[in-house]
Amino acid sequence: MKKTMRQHSFLSRLRSLALVFGIGLAFASCANEDIAQNQNGKDYDANLTTFSTGDPTTRTSMESDGKFFWEAGDKIYVKDDNGTWNASSNSPTGKTAYFKFKVPGTYTAHMSYKVYYPGKNGNQDQVTIAANQSQAEPNSTAHFGASGDCGMATATRIASERNFNFTLDHKAAYLLFLPRTSNTILYTCYLTKVEVNSDNDITSTYTLDPTTGELTGTGTGKQIIVSTGGTGTYANGFPLKNNTTSAATNGAYVVIKPGTHILKIRYWVKDVATGIEGTITKTLPSATYDQNKYYNITANLNVHDYDGDHYYMWDAQEQYWKDYEWTKNLGVGVGQPTLQGQPAGNYAQNNSDVSRWYHEGGGSGRFDATQSCAGLPNANELTWYAAYGEPRWDADELWTTMGHLYKGGMWFKKKANISGYNPNTAVDGRDWRTNLHSKNWSVSQTLPSAADANNYFYLPALGFYDKGRLLNVGSAGYHWSSSSAPWYSNLAYFLLFNSGGVYVDHTARRGGFRTEALQ
Repeated sequence: MKKTMRQHSFLSRLRSLALVFGIGLAFASCANEDIAQNQNGKDYDANLTTFSTGDPTTRTSMESDGKFFWEAGDKIYVKDDNGTWNASSNSPTGKTAYFKFKVPGTYTAHMSYKVYYPGKNGNQDQVTIAANQSQAEPNSTAHFGASGDCGMATATRIASERNFNFTLDHKAAYLLFLPRTSNTILYTCYLTKVEVNSDNDITSTYTLDPTTGELTGTGTGKQIIVSTGGTGTYANGFPLKNNTTSAATNGAYVVIKPGTHILKIRYWVKDVATGIEGTITKTLPSATYDQNKYYNITANLNVHDYDGDHYYMWDAQEQYWKDYEWTKNLGVGVGQPTLQGQPAGNYAQNNSDVSRWYHEGGGSGRFDATQSCAGLPNANELTWYAAYGEPRWDADELWTTMGHLYKGGMWFKKKANISGYNPNTAVDGRDWRTNLHSKNWSVSQTLPSAADANNYFYLPALGFYDKGRLLNVGSAGYHWSSSSAPWYSNLAYFLLFNSGGVYVDHTARRGGFRTEALQ
């Protein structure tokens, strides 16, 4: 089976397992058939022809042991001798391992006929792979028929009878998502849906083509969402209490169009106690998903944890909370605040606190960082990220910091993917290190596409400290540059982003901003 596990990183590879299992199963009784039969097996309705199926590979839902079953409401379609499409006049009333479909029309001219199963929302040879799928409980494929499972078969006549036998060949591809986590913060959370985004179409209406033996046609749907949960135990979704793969705990299936796709997967997770719901994103490289096969996709949903150690006054020698870090559990009002609204702790208030106070100097032109901010982008570089990094606000991506769960942040293009990137001049052609400027840019609310996702990096909205208080965590990000503001000895350039825009501006050096290097 396919394994795709890599802790704290994107999914990396796929491997298929054919949906073909042994046929050594005894046929079940005919008790579930809608049309009664007499003792010699002849139908009471002489106007109907029987198309029988009983091979375990022909079912339209699958159990964990690999057995397939027909489900209530399933129908087949057959073209008769006059070229007329006819749907079966009966359907199973529940899950069954064996069924005789009764089809109107005349079938005497040939020894075999093509059988079409277009799924519960399809018609004749037209199949609709649903953009919105729903699974009520873990490890269940009862929703396959409504989601777009489909197939074709050649039905062969039983000698001297009006009966035909067939074995369905499925034409969709199937993904089995198997999330797990070792992050205890998520143990009380639930998986509410799985969002599958592709670089090309995976959902639309397609044709069952008997010539090619495949689904044909090109659609426009590049996103499928399977909602996970129903009633009772699963009213809130599927639990995330497992640190090893467990289909029985939270296995979720998705039906997609076969083909070669780049897939970006967003796992939607909800903390029922707090009401916070957000995403954990994984991206798969281009891979081929064949018809009549399913693929196990495992994912470690350990959301990224950001430390509280990278808040600094501009170019200070030591971090803002040196010796008073939140990990020392010094108490409210003493140590580093981890929540907005908490009283301030012991932060540097003047230059007598030499190691934590900002780097003083400059005031007569260019002045660059030499300590904690020395490796950061300069003011010019920040303008390239803001103007041509195609910033995209993500209100739902989950992350943790200092023991708490948050969401919200910005996707920026990586430096290598920004055309014209130049550290010596800003986007307006001037050197902001020697000329004081500021500007803001708009942002997109559309996330990077599956095809483009790996060209971006993510910055969470980690807020900042002002006079010791934590502000705007979850709603805005503040990052220092390596450039002071020319002609001012107490100002420096910084990058600010929120859902409304990206700003490159200058402010007092005493703020506690983040100092991570950008990609």
